Amino acid sequence: MTVVRDVPKQLFIGGTWQDAESARTLSVDNPATGEELCQVADASPADGRRAAEAAVAAQAAWAATAPRVRSEILRRAYDLIIERTEDLALLMTLEMGKPLAEARAEVAYGAEFFRWFSEEAVRIDGGLTTAPDGRNRLLVTRQPVGPCLLITPWNFPLAMGTRKIGPALAAGCTVVLKPAPQTPLTSLALGAILTEAGLPAGVLNIVTTTDAAGVVEPLLRGGQIRKLSFTGSTGVGRILLAQCADTVIRTSMELGGNAPLIVFDDADLDTAVEGTMVAKMRNMGESCCAANRIYVHTSIAREFAARLTTRMAALRVGPGTEPGTDVGPLIDATARSKAHDLVQDAVKHGATVLTGGELPTGPGCFYPPTVLAGLTPEAAINDTEIFGPVAALVTFDTEDQAVTAANDTEFGLASYLFTQNLDRALRVAERLESGMIGLNTGLVSNPAAPFGGIKQSGLGREGGRVGIDEFLEYKYIAVPVGA
Repeated sequence: MTVVRDVPKQLFIGGTWQDAESARTLSVDNPATGEELCQVADASPADGRRAAEAAVAAQAAWAATAPRVRSEILRRAYDLIIERTEDLALLMTLEMGKPLAEARAEVAYGAEFFRWFSEEAVRIDGGLTTAPDGRNRLLVTRQPVGPCLLITPWNFPLAMGTRKIGPALAAGCTVVLKPAPQTPLTSLALGAILTEAGLPAGVLNIVTTTDAAGVVEPLLRGGQIRKLSFTGSTGVGRILLAQCADTVIRTSMELGGNAPLIVFDDADLDTAVEGTMVAKMRNMGESCCAANRIYVHTSIAREFAARLTTRMAALRVGPGTEPGTDVGPLIDATARSKAHDLVQDAVKHGATVLTGGELPTGPGCFYPPTVLAGLTPEAAINDTEIFGPVAALVTFDTEDQAVTAANDTEFGLASYLFTQNLDRALRVAERLESGMIGLNTGLVSNPAAPFGGIKQSGLGREGGRVGIDEFLEYKYIAVPVGA
């Protein structure tokens, strides 16, 4: 297809597109068909080092670039992304699988990070105060942390890139971007857009690779990278934190989730069902903040399950490029097998399948929207991030039971609750151990809000006013003032 053909397939280092040192390539496949879309460069550790060196070489000049200039580059990139919505949406659908409607929504969402941080670039502040003894003036400035390594996942190929690149560039940091090997095309297209928008050579470098461990570890231990921003699994996050310790690299991480969703007996059922559909089925359930455990009050459990099952069963599964598709394929065969294994395990431990639950025949990594009722504590799905279109229902009788169960996890990214009682809404929201709460809504992501978790769901925040703080250091200058 034209959109695939037009994307650069090489590494982007020091402002030029170039082959991997070994000339190796990796295959990018369409999860809806299993067929190869194209081959892109497969970087080696040596390529990673060259990218880091290019970022280091460009750092001083980019940090000295006027905030307004940085702002305008990001704004031009925002405009270009919006202009090319259809091409970028199709590219994401082909390499990742999501329906075109969702891909278009991601383009709008992802572009907004560039617009938001273009505005934040000119608002980096400092301060001047008088010391308590009156002898000194305390001058505080903020400076870019330095060259950054940004590692993005496959589930939101555009938005995860812009959410990290936007604040880094706005703060005056140079970047090495390592996208997921399943979905490199959107990141490469984004690199071309930023170059067209006027980003200087070396400020953004992109390395696509199947050897993530071999490329990343030397960069973290090498002393050139001063900041790591990572989105991915908690297991990998722990490894990266250990590697960052050697050179005390500043980190921000958005890691795994196991989001609870609580529907109280006084909830508006229409709102609750709609919110659950959004929280569960956005991106086919392949989202760190997707609802993983759905707790429903016993008094409304039967009606809620019936309504949710009707909605889930009505979703159309198929290639994301086909009109009318609601649910595209999962990213690969491993993801599909994981979802099916969790469903089978839940049934073995007493759960009932209300819809779905069967592996489809034919090509592609499709899995039907599935609803499970009567989930028991022994089922692995209680403690495992599904990352698929499976809604697992559990009943509860009291508020304390629901909150205790919701908090019974090492994760703390997002939680959702549905109630029309204001006192309960605020009380439960304060008790839930999550970085983000969806109150009577299934959507928490917004470029103007701080996105991130607590416990083992991560460190730091992305987006909002605090998003740029992750890429800035404070510098204090003591200024004696004579009598």
